[in-house]
Amino acid sequence: MSHDHEHHDHDAPETQDAGSQALAEALRSSFAIVKIVMALMVLAFFGSGFFTVGPQEKAVILRFGKPVGEGDKILLNAGLHWSLPYPIDEVVKIPITEQQIVSSTIGWYLTTPEAELSGEEMPAGPTLNPAIDGYVLTADRNILHARATLRYHIDDPMRYVFGFTNAQMTVQNALNNALLYTAASFNVDDILLNRVDEFREAVQLRVTDLAEQQQLGIVIEQCDVESRPPRQLQSVFDQVTDARVNRDKALIGAHSYENQITNSAGAQAVSIINRAEADRTNYVASITAEAKRFTDLLPGYETNRNLFAQMTLVQTMGQVLTNVQDKIYLPQRADGQPRELRLMLNREPPQPKNAASP
Repeated sequence: MSHDHEHHDHDAPETQDAGSQALAEALRSSFAIVKIVMALMVLAFFGSGFFTVGPQEKAVILRFGKPVGEGDKILLNAGLHWSLPYPIDEVVKIPITEQQIVSSTIGWYLTTPEAELSGEEMPAGPTLNPAIDGYVLTADRNILHARATLRYHIDDPMRYVFGFTNAQMTVQNALNNALLYTAASFNVDDILLNRVDEFREAVQLRVTDLAEQQQLGIVIEQCDVESRPPRQLQSVFDQVTDARVNRDKALIGAHSYENQITNSAGAQAVSIINRAEADRTNYVASITAEAKRFTDLLPGYETNRNLFAQMTLVQTMGQVLTNVQDKIYLPQRADGQPRELRLMLNREPPQPKNAASP
């Protein structure tokens, strides 16, 4: 019995040493794994700080809320960059050349994006509800629905991003202001029909002025404006539009008739003037020829008036009596007394000559 007891007491320390050694080796392996994991976590932590800035972007690193760098170095250009991971650093990317779009939030009746896409409008209701339907007031105290869409790009990223709590909301407020302000300067017919382009340009000019006054750091590219009469009065506005169309047709017809009559009268006037000019030319030429003939005859008349008168009389009578069958000429008597002419009327016609008679 004592021999066995001594044998067991001798094996116990050996067993404890082996267990401690195994535990120590296990702990060393665990610590090695933990070190590797921690190293990988540290690498992953710092590796997460890499980020890419696109070709149409700028970026700013905020370290505890303040921009990193000074002057132009604050803005990071396109390419791969690194920053400390969040929450130490925060990367703010700013689109530069990409077009930004905002739409007005006032002046239009209640609708939904689904209704806009489908083209189906929500029921208008019997009256305008100011609680859900927006509108604008015109210069002639009418009510219209109007909305605007503004397209712009960021010109001053630092001002745009850090100068305002929400720069896009500020731009939207400026657009709403421009829409209300400009509508109050135009009559309803001008906004809907007569001066549509002028109204749109005035809204854009107002937004541009507000952007410059507030130093928003943007450049306005385009402003689109859509206007409609209240849906409850659509039929009345349609009647006005039809009357305007009929009026325009009547004016066009009247102007066409006016042009036709004017052209015809002009042509007749030109024809009359041409005929009168031709008659004037012919008359002047005739008078000129008569005057020349009189001038040519004047020396002969002045040389011997009686002889000239007799010659002219003979020449004239010869022309007058050319085709007269019977010619009777009574020359003036030398004593100046008148001659007596007796004519036998109803005389017998001459007998035809007989070819056989001598």
